[in-house]
Amino acid sequence: MSDRFIEVSLDKRGVRCTAKLLDELAPITCAAVWDALPLGGDVYHAKYARNEIYALMPGFAAEEPPLENPTVTPIPGDLCYFTFSDTVLGTTSYGYEEQAAHRGRRTVVDLALFYERNNLLINGDTGWIPGIVWGSIVEGLDEMAEACQDLWRAGAIGETLNFRRV
Repeated sequence: MSDRFIEVSLDKRGVRCTAKLLDELAPITCAAVWDALPLGGDVYHAKYARNEIYALMPGFAAEEPPLENPTVTPIPGDLCYFTFSDTVLGTTSYGYEEQAAHRGRRTVVDLALFYERNNLLINGDTGWIPGIVWGSIVEGLDEMAEACQDLWRAGAIGETLNFRRV
């Protein structure tokens, strides 16, 4: 299989980067994401993991991928896939409003981009949260990291995180 690439963007800020899918390391997850593209939604800045932005969306795979190519210490440029139930993300400690789009969904997929180092995927309510590393940013990470820092400081309201085929 030849290399596959996607564009990851913060559309309101006009920032884009390019990621290579890690088909050799996470083939099932890569296939699920690729087949479902384009994907996107409201962006959030991670409260626990540190240097992470993510979007929550309904489950899109026929069957949720197994934990392939897992990590609890993502590095800059990693794209990770997480699966949750709405009850796991339902407590007010996560900061989601009552009208959050993921409420009431049996399966919630979290597609995340890590933009800086020193991340640790541990949650005070549930413990370790391993993610599937399915892609790696190969171009534009510096600009995206700057936009992510702005998102942290200036706020995420009205911004979306989007994933599209290149």
